[in-house]
Parts: sequence; C-alpha cells; structure tokens
Amino acid sequence: MPIDTGLTGTAELTVTDADTAAALGSGDVPVLGTPRVLALAEAATVAALAGRLDAERTTVGTEVRLAHTAPTPVGARVAAAAHLVRVEGRRLVFEVAVTQEGREPSQYIEVLTVSPVEEIASRLELSDGELAVVRRRLRFVDGQPYNTNDSYFPRDLVADSEIARPGDIERGANRVLEELGHGQVRVVDDIWARMPTQEEAERLQLELGTPVMVYIRVGYDRFDTPVRVAVSVLPADKHLIRYELDRR
Repeated sequence: MPIDTGLTGTAELTVTDADTAAALGSGDVPVLGTPRVLALAEAATVAALAGRLDAERTTVGTEVRLAHTAPTPVGARVAAAAHLVRVEGRRLVFEVAVTQEGREPSQYIEVLTVSPVEEIASRLELSDGELAVVRRRLRFVDGQPYNTNDSYFPRDLVADSEIARPGDIERGANRVLEELGHGQVRVVDDIWARMPTQEEAERLQLELGTPVMVYIRVGYDRFDTPVRVAVSVLPADKHLIRYELDRR
C-alpha cells in the first residue's frame, strides 16, 4: 500500500512512577522522563503507518529532534499526535506534538535582518557594520508565553537560504547550515540567572519579581567559525536545565 504524506497516528499514556526521569535514570525528579516522551512519540508514528507496510517490513527511528519543555507529574494524561509531512524514498519525516491533558504548544516566529548588539556581534565575530539574520521565537503553552528563543546567523552566510525567510523550517535551521557546508561541530554554552529586562518581562508577561535564566549557545563549524548564536530566555518558575555527561 502506498505511503503518502498526511498520514496521522496517536498514542496516549497516563504517567506512572515507572515513567519518571528518576525511574528511567535520565534525571532525579519524579516527572515524566524524556526517554518516555520519545517512546510515546515513536509509538504515534508507528500508529500512523498501521496497515501501510507489508508483513516483512518495519520502520526504525534514525534521527530525532526533541524539545521537552514542560514537566508532567505522575497521574497526568499525555497524548502524542504524529503527522507524516515528507516522504523521501525510504525515509519518512514526521512531526509529532506531545501534549499534557489538552495542553497545546504554539509559537510565533518573526525573521529580521538586524545590526546586532555587541554581545551578539562579538560572539558571531562580526566586523563593524556586518549584519545578522535573527529568527525570533516566542513560545506558548495553552496560549501563555513560556519562553523566548532568538537565533542569530551571519547574514552573508544565510541570506539566500530558508533561514532568512519567514516561517518555520520543518527540517530545522541546523540542517540548513549543514546543507550550506557549515554544520555545527562544536558548541559553547553560557547559562546564568538574572532579573528580566523590561522588554523580556513584557514579552513573557512575567509577574513582578520573577527571575529568568539566560541560556546562550554558540555553534561553530569545522573551520571554528561561529555560525549561530541562540539566546533563550526562560522564566525561572517554569524551567529546569539538566545536563548529563556520560564518559562510557
């Protein structure tokens, strides 16, 4: 049976203790673990292909981009909805949204060409007068601002690419950078906490006295040239940042 774009599938889960980060070894908090979120998303893609594959054929996951942005407690109901958006030979590309008890994520994107502030220009190693393309994202959960993510790129590098055009990029900006010959091979992260600026407080609709975490990631290509500066501003009452280092 032919496999065409537009196929959909769903999978649901009521979170138990066995699904938590603490139980799965991916963290030490009793909320839904990221590995379980990924498994649920994959189950939805399998459901989308039900009855579409010959008996001797199956699918395996080869590449995943996953943003797990909100904690989900034990007892909550979670649903994953998969949508097949692209068929490239044997490669199937799905978009999957995972929501908690009807919680709906969304985002507003604007793309601008700007003369970046010194903090950004220095990280991108731009000369005086050089411009940058910025993709500004304001992310929402159930219609409420959740965080911001602004990604800056040297304009001369991305001017003729999807990065400089309005709208979302289904395959992600990092894949576009790879196609331009400037895939990121090294990143440097800076994370700190402070009080928000007035613009940030208004953009995120923060209550008075709410601090934010600032997370800046600079990505470098194989020539050790900075090609992307991503600036996330995260209300401290809604986010947890966790790193896992595995020396195996």
